[in-house]
Amino acid sequence: MNALTIRLLAVPGAVPLLRHAVREHLGDGACPDAELCVSELLTNAITHLGEGTPVTLRITGRATRTRVELTDPEPRVWPVPRQATDGDESGRGLALLDAVALSWGVVRGPDTKTVWCEL
Repeated sequence: MNALTIRLLAVPGAVPLLRHAVREHLGDGACPDAELCVSELLTNAITHLGEGTPVTLRITGRATRTRVELTDPEPRVWPVPRQATDGDESGRGLALLDAVALSWGVVRGPDTKTVWCEL
């Protein structure tokens, strides 16, 4: 399967569009966890880096083993898992990522950072 690469600005309206692109690329029902991970990674970028941040989504692999990567231009701002309480309306994104992914991590480049997960 070919890789899917999408460059975009991190805005809330892009979340459903990326979910749809992942579904089209991997096939209906092939990997709903990939859609969830894409949503959480993009939402994390919007929340912590700001709306309009340029990001690149890359999906590689097959439906049985898929790698999701989101690259942004801020290598100094790393994702930090939070312990959300019952009353919190946010802060569960990385916990969800950790729950559905086989593994995940962060790779720092000279001018970028890539948060990735494998499913």
